Amino acid sequence: MPSIQCIVVTPEKTALETTADFIALPLADGEMGVGENHAPVIGRLGYGEMRIVSGSQTQRLYVDGGFVQIANNEVNILTGKAIPSAQIDVAQAEVQLAEASKAAAPTDELAAIKTRNIEQARNQIRAAKRAGK
Repeated sequence: MPSIQCIVVTPEKTALETTADFIALPLADGEMGVGENHAPVIGRLGYGEMRIVSGSQTQRLYVDGGFVQIANNEVNILTGKAIPSAQIDVAQAEVQLAEASKAAAPTDELAAIKTRNIEQARNQIRAAKRAGK
């Protein structure tokens, strides 16, 4: 019996609005599970796959950083990008990974951008593989 309201919002649209029994989130410093009556939390999302479990079904969604707020059995997510894991373009992610890996990073700012691009691409590929692509 689903008991947690989950809303995922990107700059363009509401990507997902559903109820769930359990939600696993990719935080910037690790993964966090959310069940019914979870303590209130505000956290920074990392790049990776979130899983929404309702009964015997699991939805997988790649999120591209952002923030999460958990309160009163509601999980509200603000992210730059939310893609169902099965719809990730693996070839595009592999190109991004190759280009980011070759990119020069002579300054701290460019090194941070390179690291972010590599992390995004690797997590998209990982999410797609978990979805069976």
